[in-house]
Amino acid sequence: MAHHPGNGLSPRSSLVAALRRDRYLYLFLVPVVFYYLVFRYVPMGGLAIAFEDYRMSTGVWGSPWVGLAHFRKLFQSREFLNVLWNTVFLNVYGLIAGFPVPIILAILLNEVHNLPFKKTVQVLIYLPHFISWVILGGIVINLLSPNTGIVNHVLKAVTGRTVFFLGDSAWWPTVYVFSGIWASAGWGTIVYLAAITCIDPQLYEAAVIDGAGKLRQVLSITLPCIAPTIMIILILRLGNMLSIGFEQVFMLQNVAVRGVSEVISTYVYRIGIEGFRYSYTTALGVFQSIVGFAMVLGANALSRRITGGGIW
Repeated sequence: MAHHPGNGLSPRSSLVAALRRDRYLYLFLVPVVFYYLVFRYVPMGGLAIAFEDYRMSTGVWGSPWVGLAHFRKLFQSREFLNVLWNTVFLNVYGLIAGFPVPIILAILLNEVHNLPFKKTVQVLIYLPHFISWVILGGIVINLLSPNTGIVNHVLKAVTGRTVFFLGDSAWWPTVYVFSGIWASAGWGTIVYLAAITCIDPQLYEAAVIDGAGKLRQVLSITLPCIAPTIMIILILRLGNMLSIGFEQVFMLQNVAVRGVSEVISTYVYRIGIEGFRYSYTTALGVFQSIVGFAMVLGANALSRRITGGGIW
């Protein structure tokens, strides 16, 4: 009878043996575990501020307990409801307009066989991702300036009028979404290109033999093969429906469009940090985290039901 390693050992002994055998590999996990403990789990103790009337003089554990009072104020605030709507609207708009862009770019780049041209295009579309929004925001503002921007110069030459894109509540969401696509599409393209390169080339060879054109190959081979990657990224995007990066909005917004540009991240900065309402904005953060977690669970369950796979 063949001898199987580990037969006769208790689960605890097997675990100890595995840790001893792979001890040098597990050492690589130490910095990661330390990072999450110090910067992710320990700060969770500060969530108690959401249930207190926090005072800096008495600290987290010395401030008076008020229960759910800050949550009640939050949901009774018309300003917060407007901020919540802006956050969800911009995220949904960005998802619809921007989610397909890196997929399309990755498919198009995969079909380019001129290597110098392909590398040049890759660098150009990846570059904005590595530039600070302080710089990117300045570029967008200058391009769309009603007086000196090249976009308005062209508009004036063609239509005889100019548009104050960043000062118009009707135009601001579109500027925000498409500037975000410009900045992030290149990074998403890297992910999808990596997934496409893992597809077995024999599938395409068989499709060519069967007479399938490029469009049919994309629809029948490329998209189904990268569908798991698409679903994972979609689930993560849905989990961030109540989260918007602070830098882009802060750089592009102004008082004239605050009604459509104020989102949760800038609202927390204005009310919590500038207004010293720490407990109120911590309650908002707790609400944001709970909804985000529920969205991830729901999206993952839906993905498993539709495609048979998800993040877990």
